[in-house]
Amino acid sequence: MQAIGLRPKAQVSADGSGVVSHAGARLLTDLADATGVTAAYSTALRPLRPRRTGHDPGRIAADLAVMLADGGEAIADLAVLRDQAGVFGSVASTPTAWRLLADTDERALSSLRAARAQAREVAWLQAAEHGEGIPAVRAAGRMLPGRVLDLDATLVTCHSEKEQAAPTYKGGFGFHPLLRFLANTGEALSGRLRPGNAGANTATDHITVLDQALAQLPDAHRHGTDILIRTDSAGSAKAFLAHVRDVQKRGIRTCFSVGYAITEPVRRAVRAVPDRLWHPALNQDGTLRDGAEVAELTGMVDLDGYPAGTRIIVRRERPHPGAQLSLFTDTPYSGGGSAQFLEVRHRRHATVEDHIRCGKTTGFGRFPSRNFGVNAVWLELSLAAIDLLSWTRVLLLDGELATAEPKKLRYRLLHVAARLTRGGRRLRLRISATWPWGHALTTAFHRLAALPRPAG
Repeated sequence: MQAIGLRPKAQVSADGSGVVSHAGARLLTDLADATGVTAAYSTALRPLRPRRTGHDPGRIAADLAVMLADGGEAIADLAVLRDQAGVFGSVASTPTAWRLLADTDERALSSLRAARAQAREVAWLQAAEHGEGIPAVRAAGRMLPGRVLDLDATLVTCHSEKEQAAPTYKGGFGFHPLLRFLANTGEALSGRLRPGNAGANTATDHITVLDQALAQLPDAHRHGTDILIRTDSAGSAKAFLAHVRDVQKRGIRTCFSVGYAITEPVRRAVRAVPDRLWHPALNQDGTLRDGAEVAELTGMVDLDGYPAGTRIIVRRERPHPGAQLSLFTDTPYSGGGSAQFLEVRHRRHATVEDHIRCGKTTGFGRFPSRNFGVNAVWLELSLAAIDLLSWTRVLLLDGELATAEPKKLRYRLLHVAARLTRGGRRLRLRISATWPWGHALTTAFHRLAALPRPAG
């Protein structure tokens, strides 16, 4: 029998030098510079630095976004970057970062959103230069044309009294933000911080978040490209669907696919559908879904007040908790919109729950301040952090890392330790030769260095 080997004895001290942790997070700071996030933030927040002294507010905002992408949860976590100035440069103190968040009013917050849209255009141009471009969403084994925007709300618990925190419909206490993600890449296009008692189906909030999301898309992708708007049943308000249709008047080719609560008229229509009109439902790979069937009820249910051309499709199977068994869509049959395909296309909306779950580990799962305005800025920087991780996957990574969730990216790449050396007027980060993902990280840095930079 072979004896179990003992671990080597270790003596621990805090007196090391020339060693850094979270070395992979330098990839995020450099990507923020390469896509123009840092420069755009500096321009947007220039009024907050009237005397040109101290830290650049835009650089502080970018560092906060990097910190959140790296897994930080509080403003004090900026210390991870600040205490490693050899890698991350001069980083603002915690009080300075607090003041920036407090000084960012609604006008400055709008400027931050515009700056993020500007950086997104650069990132998407870089993706096109990279050769891959923005990936397509797949459903039923087919690629969906254009862009797919998924909207959903979530509850964020607060454990102390904070401005506009309120009781939630689930009996908790906190906020009820509404968020819009790009299904193609997982980018966080827009978000609206709301009190915990905000309505799930408030049409005005849905309209605001949709308009902000559309403003985030580069012109070349906002016009002349199909844009599918997906929500759960909270987005079935007639005013919101009418707005989606009105957007088309601005030359934006939007269509909707939204869940719909099963009402008694829908139940009666379902019972009246002959068996021959039920068709097998599909899985996401295009194969038949066991024990599930799809039918169309258009013409059997009163859709008065909904946009012209609205269709209603239902699925029957034993549901899991939270399943959406019916939906509205305005995709015509002539455009490849069979009931089977549209149902499985809408079911793909469930991936927004994964984006929200990851987003809660990237900033908006915890809000730092009692002030609602500060927390609204924090949400915006959290969306920027999610974008940085998305762009990292699209522009710099291959294989399973190109689809990895933030937790995996942090564990394998961002939190890696390295030895810091200098030579030939260059800073070198030396990752252990035995680190399993060292090659993937160095390749990512090389690709980052080769990205075309925005002019100016």
